[in-house]
Amino acid sequence: MAVRRGPEPGLAPVPGLALPFLLLLAATAGRAGDARQEEAVRALARRLLGPRAAAVALSVDPALAAGGPDIYRLWSPPGTGVAVAVEGSSGVAAAAGLYRYLRDFCGCHLSWSGAQLRLPEPLPRLRAEIRAAAPGRYRYYQNVCAQSYSFVWWDWARWEREIDWMALSGINLAPAFAGQEAVWQRVYRNLGLNQSEIDKYFTGPAFLAWNRMGNLRRWAGPLPPAWHFKQLYLQYRIVERMRSLGMTTVLPAFAGHVPQGILRVFPRVNATRLGHWSHFDCTYSCTYLLDPEDPMFQVIGMLFLKELIKEFGTDHVYSADTFNEMTPLSSDPAYLSRVSNAVFRSMTGADPKALWLMQGWLFQHQPDFWQPAQVRALLHGVPLGRMIVLDLFAESKPVYQWTESFYGQPFIWCMLHNFGGNHGLFGTVEAINHGPFAARRFPNSTMVGTGLVPEGIEQNDMVYELMNELGWRQEPLHLPSWVTRYAERRYGAPNAAAAGAWHLLLRSVYNCTGVCVNHNRSPLVRRPSLRMDTELWYNASDVYEAWRLLLSAGAELGSSPAFLYDLVDVTRQAAQQLVSDYYLSIRQAFQSHALPELLTAGGVLVYDLLPELDSLLCSHSLFLLGRWLESARAVATSGREAEQYELNARNQVTLWGPSGNILDYANKQLGGLVLDYYAVRWSLFVSVLVESLNSSRPFHQDQFNQAVFQVERGFIYNKKRYPAVPAGDTMEISRKLFLKYYPSALRRSLAGPA
Repeated sequence: MAVRRGPEPGLAPVPGLALPFLLLLAATAGRAGDARQEEAVRALARRLLGPRAAAVALSVDPALAAGGPDIYRLWSPPGTGVAVAVEGSSGVAAAAGLYRYLRDFCGCHLSWSGAQLRLPEPLPRLRAEIRAAAPGRYRYYQNVCAQSYSFVWWDWARWEREIDWMALSGINLAPAFAGQEAVWQRVYRNLGLNQSEIDKYFTGPAFLAWNRMGNLRRWAGPLPPAWHFKQLYLQYRIVERMRSLGMTTVLPAFAGHVPQGILRVFPRVNATRLGHWSHFDCTYSCTYLLDPEDPMFQVIGMLFLKELIKEFGTDHVYSADTFNEMTPLSSDPAYLSRVSNAVFRSMTGADPKALWLMQGWLFQHQPDFWQPAQVRALLHGVPLGRMIVLDLFAESKPVYQWTESFYGQPFIWCMLHNFGGNHGLFGTVEAINHGPFAARRFPNSTMVGTGLVPEGIEQNDMVYELMNELGWRQEPLHLPSWVTRYAERRYGAPNAAAAGAWHLLLRSVYNCTGVCVNHNRSPLVRRPSLRMDTELWYNASDVYEAWRLLLSAGAELGSSPAFLYDLVDVTRQAAQQLVSDYYLSIRQAFQSHALPELLTAGGVLVYDLLPELDSLLCSHSLFLLGRWLESARAVATSGREAEQYELNARNQVTLWGPSGNILDYANKQLGGLVLDYYAVRWSLFVSVLVESLNSSRPFHQDQFNQAVFQVERGFIYNKKRYPAVPAGDTMEISRKLFLKYYPSALRRSLAGPA
């Protein structure tokens, strides 16, 4: 069953871009018909607003954009029962216009942590028409890693909510990667591989992102047949819904990596075994890469893409990453051009209109290898305009600046923001408020849009709301004013204390400057040692004061779901800071041979602070380990599958591999995980330090690591079922923590850096 697409309207020229790219823009701009998009956005409004959607008239007219980037307009028709009319050049543009009205005129808010949709009665009318044009053609969303860190266990109901949020945020370009393993399995079987060889290649569901990029094989697998059926079902619905709203879907393509079984079936094929990835040895990494000039490269690439297009239709945009965090076999520019040309030809062999969307992560991740000659060679292996590069970490390490705007290939300025789906308040608001505009002004800029590419979602809602709004702006925002309005919309009422808290957060945790990496390295979520990093990029006192202000607003705002979420999040951040303080006290006491002080600090941390933090997290549904684990089990069709999926889910957020290969990379602060994983590690650490002082024997980190690994591994296999329903009063637990810890915490933070 293929998903069909509507006619393809023409496009007007975009200044500064090569003619081939203009032709490709026209090829990729094909959307569902106007009537289909109108019905899709009206259905979205009904899901969002219920009966109140009748007071909003929504329409789609591609001529509004005259072939350029998306436009929407809002007005209130006189003499009708319609409060506001919203017209967009696409379904996405109309949805973005609807959210503009709800946000700016109705005081509403929509985010991952919940919706605040208390509409005024009657709905406000507009005094004058409002018209907004996107400054770039694309607003991109999703990171390949988020497919595993966030989306892996989703059902259609959760995908539907996300696609609604995407449309309301104005997202018009996004991957649709579900179900590809089912298609690959079909291709491999047709090529002559047996099921055992395929099973030894695919990883388990929670690690598929890295299997797709050639980093991993086999770990936590194999994939059960039912997994393939369910993912195909999801993909049908995902691509149909995204396209019906006018989004361009990005499908996966062949990057050159193949299972070992290919060498058995085609013994003369020219394939090279790559080196190990990260801290994995060749048991689970070291995949094979086909030589770009081997005929099988084109055969396999075209077979897969033709099968994929037959199954799902196409919008002509494809994703492939050959060298993600892996060093190419040669730095010879000619070789690198041959590789990228081979990947591209395998796309055009199946779809002559193909456009390659490639992550630019590799260039900043291995800058010693990717010198200008190597970058240029890889990019110029593809005709100019037939590739779009995601400048993936542009808010901190923009690549366009040192590659002359990717040597002429179009690029999207992306905010990466989050690694591993970690919790932790973080943002680079000044960089994202000014960065996209600076990139557009860059000499001979080939920038064609903005993007959000977090490795994991459902964290730091404010940063994503800001970035989505900037995707429709012609100039930066005044952030202090913006965050005041944000707090009011989010909670549904103005509150001076809440606004004050957000101003403190804006200037502290959300204003990291320079090269900032949001990868939570707090001692709370890392394996204990005597050499842990406790440095902060902000004043800890600002978080403690924001905590106090939010608690003081609780009487007025306590009924707001978003407020309760933020109270948990800010309290969690304060507790994370407190863990660092107690760690420093523990370390100082040990190094000073002060046993009483060590017992006191260690006792408070292990027996009070961490259990209290766990209780807080257990009081909110979005901070529950059980929610993550039960969503994994819910995908299963048998008890055996449920056990496999739960082990996948547990391993990803802890050991990340059989032996802690990427230990704690995807750490989360979840109720159940804090008490049964992090706190147990800290308890062992304190006990070993106490024993060291009592016995006058030195502390050996290697010996501790061996012992604590058994604790970590024990958690993965403990088979304990964790609740997926919250318990406890968030306000009361936060207040109890505050009264107990705030006075001394504030004194310490004001006395000096944590």
